[in-house]
Amino acid sequence: MNKAYYLFALAIVFTACKERRRTLPIFGPHQPVERVVNGAKIVDTVYQTIPAFKFINQDSAVISNHDLDGKIYVADFFFTSCPSICPVMHRNLMKVYEKYKGNDQVMLLSHTIDYKYDLPHVLKKYALKLGVDGPQWQFVRGTKDSVYTLAKKNYLVSVGEDGQAPGGYVHQGYLVLVDKQKRVRGAYDETDAKQVEQLLNDMDILIAEEKK
Repeated sequence: MNKAYYLFALAIVFTACKERRRTLPIFGPHQPVERVVNGAKIVDTVYQTIPAFKFINQDSAVISNHDLDGKIYVADFFFTSCPSICPVMHRNLMKVYEKYKGNDQVMLLSHTIDYKYDLPHVLKKYALKLGVDGPQWQFVRGTKDSVYTLAKKNYLVSVGEDGQAPGGYVHQGYLVLVDKQKRVRGAYDETDAKQVEQLLNDMDILIAEEKK
């Protein structure tokens, strides 16, 4: 496990164990930036943000980072033929969808890592089987490099192809919470109902925080 994944694993433990708080931490690489305000030098902390992207969704429409402007969102990585953790993951994510359905401040973004099989019509069938319709929960696909790089470098989630793994792919079952500034604010084990409940609590905190 490299340093980035180790630090993120610690962040996940912190996220899962901290039951009550008024604000959420900001995760990921960051650096100090000096600027001048009213003649005085001050130092701000600039955090890594999710970069620009363009993917194709379950309706064969282009979804970009701009579709998430002004919203908090939850991201994850899966594939529709996954025989292991994905069914549990998305049953738990349905709790998030159902709670915030119709809330225009919240979106869900599920990225398939099966760039060969998960074409838009496959994603659409999968979404409808879950009971998802409409724009609030997007299921998206892209090239292998675009999705895998975004997962590993920006969401800090491990994904990959593995011929020995069930279904041919491996991935971590994390839900990543992103704020309106595209900063990572939490990560949660999508297969653990208690951590999903923590996510719901933290989303309420983040929505309240963003209103200030």
